[in-house]
Amino acid sequence: MNVLAQRAGWSRLPLRAAAFVVLTCATILGVSGWREWAARDAVLKGAETEMANVARSLTQHAEDSLDLLDSGVVGVVSRLEMDGTEPATIAKLRNLLEVRKKAMERVHSFAIIDDHGNWLTSPGTIGATFSDDAFFRHHQLSPKREPHFGRPVKSLIDGEWVVTLSRRFNKPDGSFGGVVLATISSKYLSHFYEQFEIGRNSSVALTHGDGLIIARNPSNEKYVGRSVADAPLFRDASLQRPSGAYHFKSPLDGAERVSFFKRSGRYPLVLLATVDREELLAPWRAAAISRMLYVLALVMLIAIIGAVLVRQLQRGQHMAAALIEKEAHFRLLAEGSSDMVTRIGLDERLRYVSPSSIRVVGWRANQLIGTPALAGIHADDLPLVQALVDAMKRGEKEEARVTYRNSHRQNGEVWLESTMRVTRKDNGRVDGVVAISRDITEQKKLETKLETLAIEDSLTGLANRRRFDERLNEEWARAYRDRSTLGLLMIDVDRFKAYNDEYGHPAGDACLRVVAQVIAAEVQRPGDLAARYGGEEFAMLLPNTDAAGCARIGERIRKAIRAAGLVHTTNSASGHVTASLGGATCRPAFERTAGVGTLVEAADQALYAAKEAGRNRLMMSIEVTHLPKAVGE
Repeated sequence: MNVLAQRAGWSRLPLRAAAFVVLTCATILGVSGWREWAARDAVLKGAETEMANVARSLTQHAEDSLDLLDSGVVGVVSRLEMDGTEPATIAKLRNLLEVRKKAMERVHSFAIIDDHGNWLTSPGTIGATFSDDAFFRHHQLSPKREPHFGRPVKSLIDGEWVVTLSRRFNKPDGSFGGVVLATISSKYLSHFYEQFEIGRNSSVALTHGDGLIIARNPSNEKYVGRSVADAPLFRDASLQRPSGAYHFKSPLDGAERVSFFKRSGRYPLVLLATVDREELLAPWRAAAISRMLYVLALVMLIAIIGAVLVRQLQRGQHMAAALIEKEAHFRLLAEGSSDMVTRIGLDERLRYVSPSSIRVVGWRANQLIGTPALAGIHADDLPLVQALVDAMKRGEKEEARVTYRNSHRQNGEVWLESTMRVTRKDNGRVDGVVAISRDITEQKKLETKLETLAIEDSLTGLANRRRFDERLNEEWARAYRDRSTLGLLMIDVDRFKAYNDEYGHPAGDACLRVVAQVIAAEVQRPGDLAARYGGEEFAMLLPNTDAAGCARIGERIRKAIRAAGLVHTTNSASGHVTASLGGATCRPAFERTAGVGTLVEAADQALYAAKEAGRNRLMMSIEVTHLPKAVGE
């Protein structure tokens, strides 16, 4: 019964090992899938943040433009109420308004309208009055003196779509005297929005509070004046807040969009900045597919190794079961096995060694019999193996598996994996241990190689993005504890796409390796880290380095890349490969609102500023005025 019970227990081990391999593979796939989904969410959140910045900036621009118009209108109203509407006064004001219009590009037109709706500043060629216009009726019926912002209308001058801002002026007796009107062209606003390059299929739309489109980029002429009042942005109660992120399917072009809206606090305006969701997620999707293919390859490798290990375990089980049943049968199987089979007595000396010992440890069986069983084990691994053997001798463990380093006669040192099981006399007392050992040195080397691949960029030999992110979090925490400064350099090869197009991808790869060697040469302290951040962009993490030190290292790198002399004819500024650098430093303990993302963003913005300033230069975040206040030296 005891033998049968032992056999039943051993027979379940392959199933457990197989279950463990399956569980490991499923866990890797699950974690990888979760991380990719988290990366997708991060892309969307980043787009929302970018759209929020655009929406706030353009809303402020619209408010400033209307304030500028209103200041001019207020001055004209004051003159009219003091000097009246005599022809001489109107003539002077007409000249003044023409000067102001030419001085301010955003102004489309100024007009003074009397109490009957006639255009006083017009030469009289329009042939129409404003008495029926909404803004005129508003001021005619309301004694209030504040400005009135009107809906988009077509100009009577040239047919362009404009938005109006108007004020009432009174006669000396306080009665309605007329309206001073100023307009901004929808075309001007649309052209202004073209400056913001946020994606090929992005859009910026300014709408009136009631849902009429005032200006849009692109396709302004197609959509201006069109109502989107039935869209959720104007109907859903949850979206009637000052600002917020907004994911929707555009009623204008049918594209799924990620956007941010901002409602003006002073005028009935809504600014909506959007980016195409598919365009936004395309880089993430391509990278995710690449990473998941790598993960699948790794999982397949683990599955294959697991299958081999399970098979080896099954072989070991069969051999161990045979050893328990019959010593002769044990010897027959052991001597035919590629694994080294040994029997250890209670005195911890080898009683039996299989012929395969010459292959596993480099010694013949007759040279090992009678020697201490644990003599060749590495000193660091010996306590663990000794503790297992002692527990088995006391009967506390029936079987065990252990991995350790062991000396080899020719090869110096090898990794062995031993499956050990106690043997008992007929009375049930322990009389020794049987160990089946095999050489897993190559497997260990493979595991080490896989670990290296997980943190190293295969093209440049620098740390990869994953390793960079891990070290950035570690160094940030260390800088916080030590109250020290953490520096970061972002390095981007100038016009690298053009280099690839001109010389081909193999030359592009060689160029990146040269740049990586230059950057790696500046890693002079154990804590410094050079990494390939992505594509042609590199990053250098500089713990305990202030802004001046960061700038010195960055300048050396920039000069060294230029001095490498890689010809780049499409880089017209120098004719050689150059790089732009952005640097930022932070003291986490003193800048509580900052985070690792803020430091990266600051360095990235400084890099962008270096690109904008003409490339082949270094910019520190302290030189860029619009960086987050929490970052900088």
